[in-house]
Parts: sequence; structure tokens; C-alpha cells
Amino acid sequence: MKRHEPGLSWPRLNAEPMQVACHFCDALQTTPRLAEGAAAYCCQCGEMICQNRPRSLAHATAFSAAALIFMVIAHAFPFLTMDSGSVRTRLTLTDAATTLIGDGNPLLALAIVMFTMAAPAVLMGGLLYVAAPLRFGLAFPGAVTVTRLFQKFEPWSMLEVFLLGLIVSLMKLGKVADIQFGLGLWALGGLVICTAAAMAGIDRMELWDRLEIANRPTE
Repeated sequence: MKRHEPGLSWPRLNAEPMQVACHFCDALQTTPRLAEGAAAYCCQCGEMICQNRPRSLAHATAFSAAALIFMVIAHAFPFLTMDSGSVRTRLTLTDAATTLIGDGNPLLALAIVMFTMAAPAVLMGGLLYVAAPLRFGLAFPGAVTVTRLFQKFEPWSMLEVFLLGLIVSLMKLGKVADIQFGLGLWALGGLVICTAAAMAGIDRMELWDRLEIANRPTE
């Protein structure tokens, strides 16, 4: 079996065509094994059904690690400093959730914690846990379970929605107070970009192929 790249301990399972269902119209069709950078399109609706992304796991590892660094910065530093008269307010993501609880909105505070803290942490942490060792042909304990878990959490990571809502709110607050953007806001923007890049760059077929090979018992 041919190795995917020289120096990496990952042979493809086989070079035979594979059965793939279109995510848009559910048509089942046979596609060939794709070269790096190539894509296959549905013969019924024309939607792309699979793509062999170049250096998929290397990109996923780099962007997920960067996303976790941005996440720490976004939570450690205020993303907003607001001056109104003689009152100065600094706000972090944790402060936002705490304030909502104090104002009697625990469900909204829980949504902020879930969608902007817990889900992105599980998504990026799980991806890094799985992708980094797989680049060297290794699989950490529970890698299959972690892969299923972070794929389930992917739709629940809504950092971009929070960031968009925050920008709209800042535009309105700017009329009544002096607002300064903090390091946390720029880190939050970097986190959104790195999260999107990590998930867009991962080749799920390669991921599962490598997991299957890494978990094979050694003879």
C-alpha cells in the first residue's frame, strides 16, 4: 500500500473506489480514491461530496492549537472597557455570564457558557487530541470516542454568532459611552478564524482511515 506522504506512517486502507452518499440529496454513488487537492461531485445534484485536502491533519493540528491559545487569552483578558461619566467597566466572557445570572437570566448565561466556552473547548481540544498523534501514526486512548464527541459538538460552537451580536451591541453602546476594545476581543476574533480554519481543513475520511490503522493490533 502506498503511503500518503513520505515519512508518515499512514498507508491508505485500499486504493479501490468507495461508496459515498451525497450530503445534499442522499444519492449513493461510487467515487474513486482522490489525489491530494482533488474533489468529487455528486452526479445527481452537482454538490461536492468529498475532497482530499492537502496536509489535512497538519493544518488541523496547527489551527486547533492556535485556537486553544486564543481561547485562553480571550478568557483571561477583558474584551471591552466602557467609560460612562466617572464609571469604568471592564468585561470578560466570564463576567458577561456572571452579570446575566445576577440580572436574573441564568438560561442566557448558561447559553453563553455552553456555546462560547464549553463547546469550542471540547471541539478544539478534542481535535488536537486526535489529530496531533495521528500525524505520527499514533492514537491516544479513547481517540475514536473523542472524535465522535467533537464532531457532535461542532454544530454547537457558535462563537461567530456571539461575536456578531457583540459587534452590533458595541455599535449601539458607542452612542452612550466611550468604548475601548481590549485584547480579549481580538483574541476572540482569532479564535473564531482558527476554529473555522481547523474544521474546514480537516479531511474526515483521512481522519477515520488513520484512526483505523493506528488502532490495529501490532503483530
